[in-house]
Amino acid sequence: QVQLVESGGGLVQAGGSLRLSCAGSGLTFSRYAMGWFRQAPGKEREFVAAISWFLGGATDYTESVKGRFTISRDNAKNTLYLQMNSLKPEDTAVYYCAAAPQPRVTVPSAYDYWGQGIQVTVSS
Repeated sequence: QVQLVESGGGLVQAGGSLRLSCAGSGLTFSRYAMGWFRQAPGKEREFVAAISWFLGGATDYTESVKGRFTISRDNAKNTLYLQMNSLKPEDTAVYYCAAAPQPRVTVPSAYDYWGQGIQVTVSS
């Protein structure tokens, strides 16, 4: 049974930082593209960042987080990370990690497995 469990969310002031983690089990973690998505109240789930399982861990980001967020993975620990710096109130959302059995992908429909989500709240 595949499980993805997020941790590290919480409340932070604008300009602050948080580091999300996602621990995977029940899958060959190193052979999955991994991604972070988020959903704010009343909005669609949106892509945030993704990292491939090859090409040296090639990364993709949505435009609004480029230069502020960094996605990384530690395949030895089956763990995905999202370092979030210079947080803004508009980053407030439930953040989800997800796994896709493809080398590199950013569309939600390609992801087979999802975590339960974790709340990130940025106060102004």
